[in-house]
This record gives sequence, C-alpha cells and structure tokens, in this order.
Amino acid sequence: MTQGQETRIGFWLRPAVLIKQRLNLCQYSKKLAIFFALSLLIGLSACVQPTNLMPLSQKHEVKANRTPPELRLVRVKFSQVPGWKADNHSLALPAFLRSCTKLVGQSPKKALGNSSLMGTISDWLSICQDAERVRPGNSVDAQYFFESRFKAYMAISPQGGKGKFTGYYEPELRGAWKPTVRFRVPIYARPKDIIGANLGKFDDALKESKIVGRIAKGEFVPYYNRAEIETGALNGRQLEILWVDDPVDAFFMHIQGSGRIQLPDGAHIRLGYDGRNGRPYTAVGRELVGAGVMRLKDVTMPAIRAWMIENPIAAQSLMWKNRSFIFFKVLKGSGPVGAQGVELVPGRSLAVDKKFVPLGIPIWLDTTDPGTKPLKVLRRLVIAQDTGSAIKGPIRGDFFWGFGAQAGQKAGIMNQVGRYYLLLPRTLELKDTIN
Repeated sequence: MTQGQETRIGFWLRPAVLIKQRLNLCQYSKKLAIFFALSLLIGLSACVQPTNLMPLSQKHEVKANRTPPELRLVRVKFSQVPGWKADNHSLALPAFLRSCTKLVGQSPKKALGNSSLMGTISDWLSICQDAERVRPGNSVDAQYFFESRFKAYMAISPQGGKGKFTGYYEPELRGAWKPTVRFRVPIYARPKDIIGANLGKFDDALKESKIVGRIAKGEFVPYYNRAEIETGALNGRQLEILWVDDPVDAFFMHIQGSGRIQLPDGAHIRLGYDGRNGRPYTAVGRELVGAGVMRLKDVTMPAIRAWMIENPIAAQSLMWKNRSFIFFKVLKGSGPVGAQGVELVPGRSLAVDKKFVPLGIPIWLDTTDPGTKPLKVLRRLVIAQDTGSAIKGPIRGDFFWGFGAQAGQKAGIMNQVGRYYLLLPRTLELKDTIN
C-alpha cells in the first residue's frame, strides 16, 4: 500500500492491466522518434491520451460533439448523500490530517492531482489548518467541519454512477532473518539497477506514462519478470531482507503490497511496498476461469489459495503468469504506508486511481458490506490515500480493512458494486466546461 500497493486483494476478478492506453495513428507516429531516441524496448502499440475531467452543476450538463468524458462530477447537497448523517465523521478526521502533512512545503499554486479543477495546494492547506482545530473525537464538530468546508460531488463515468469496490488488508507471514530448510522463500529489497522513466518529460501527451526497466549492454530493456527473479536473476546481490516459509503467502503479500512477518522468537517485522518491476499485472483468478478450473462467480482469495495449496506444481506456473513483482522495505511505524506516504487507517483509507482522483481528498463511500446476509450497507467517509496497478477507472476503489484474519476474510471476498462522492473545497467554482 505504498507507492501504491501496486496490486490488491480482489485481484482475482480484475482484468490484466494494459501498460498503456490506445493511441491514434497520428499520435503514435509522432511518438516513435522519442522512443527510438530513448532506445526503449517497450513495444507500445498505443499512446496515452489526456484525461477529460468535466465538473457539472446539479442543474446543467455540457453537450459537446466529442468523446464522452471519463469522469463527470455532479453537485449534490449533503442531505442527498446516502447515509451521510449516520456516520461518525470524527473517525475520518485523523486520516485526513495525515494526508494534510504531505501538502506542507509544496508550491501553493500547484494543482492537487492532475487538474486544478479539484483545487490547488493553497485551497487545501487552508482547510487543513481548520481541521487541526476540530476537537478530536467530537462527531458533531467533525460533521460540521466537512459540511462547511466542502461541497459534495457525485462521480459519474460513461457507464453510469456505479463502479467496483474491492478490499485489501495487511497479512501476517512467518519468517526468519536467515534461510533454513523451513524458511526458503526470499523477500527482496528494491534493486539498485531498476530504473523508472517518466515519458511525460519528453512529450506532454505522455504525461501519465511511466515505464520501468534496466540497462543491459547499453540498452534500456524491461526488468526481470517474476519467473526470472524466482529462478535466480537476483541471486548474489544480497537483496534478501528475510525469508518466509510459504511461497503462496509470499505471493499474496505481493498482491497486498505489505505485511507483518512473525519471527521465530515471537517478534514482528513490518514490511512495506518499495517498488515493482514494471511488468504488467495479471489476475490469476481470470487465468483459472479461462482454463476452466473455476467459475467466475466462485473466484475468491480463499478459493484461489485453497487451489494453490492442493496443486503446488500448477500453482507455481499460475503465479508465474503474473509477471509483476513487488519489492519491499522494513517499516518502523505502527501501520502500512500507502501511496501518499502516510500510514493507512483501517476502515478509513481507500485506494483509488489517481489519474481521476487526487490522493488526500475525502470521499463518501456508498457500497455494501461483503459477506453479510442480507447485504448491509457500507457507507462512510474515507480518505484517498493509496493506489494500485489493478485499481483503474473513474469509479473504482480498494477499501483497506486493516490487519488480521478478520480483515483478511472481508478483503478476500469483497467485490461490491457501489458509488462514491468526492468532497472538494467549497471555495472552488466549478464551471460547466470540458477539459
């Protein structure tokens, strides 16, 4: 949950993530010169187009003869937000204040996220200063704070106002500082030879395009994939942080992006995300469905785990189909750290696609509680504090359940339909325009 918990629980239902979005031919030919100049062996078949963000007032919609925007924002009153008054808003305030600490020192004129339509650092810092004066634990004061400083906007995509919400958690593994017959699965630190390239520095049209690789014989090439790493590509570099006793548990920790390791003496070490190899993420659940091993409706984390344990040889091949690989670092805090660089708060932190939603903003989540019969609503104020390579789309979220078996059980089966409302500074004047 780190530079964004690059992969998440709920992965078994997620389609494989493409490296880049499709580009039209004229754009593609323009970009070829840049890619050849960089000597990048990335084989892109498409260029990335900038996101269209269209804020709307409640009464008006913009009509234009162009591709529909991927995210629309419709202003609603707080009285129209489902379940708003039933929440204890003070429980979201600590998470919001943690996000505020990441704004200090940034240029006041800098946009929060990809568009200034959601405010500048200056707009948000003034709200953060007001948040510090709210009495801790006072729900009435917290609710008044959010209502008086923000306006609520319902998020709408071309598919409508609903999206998919999954869950993730912090798992516990068993490990040791040195390898033994039992502890034989290494957990790796980030290699020094891994290089990230921001293509936006070469062309504005590629602003959100990033690739990861390494230099080999003077050429920039893709980094080692999961199978290559697990068969020795990084041997001899002393990158092993520690060793765990179960390859399946290690794989699922990669999916989560963090974990606690229990050592033989009873002590615990917390590991957090420190980068990935840049290879595309493949949902192994989809692979099982495609192979006819499982039905789509039966795919859950517990089901996949049980199948892997029963079929260890086939499980190894299945895990290698997901070429993405995560690197870790030792954390000293009391909880996992999200992509924004702050400790996540169980039940109040949400991973989002920051292409559409800036990290740090409050979001009203309106979905259902997995595993409840009949389904109960899950409505509460959360803060966008994390990302993930499988978390893609204008209405897409990954709910952080926390640590432990109960959190894991919820995260493992969460695949809910829902919607969310973005809370943006009341001082903003969002006009009916298309960017």
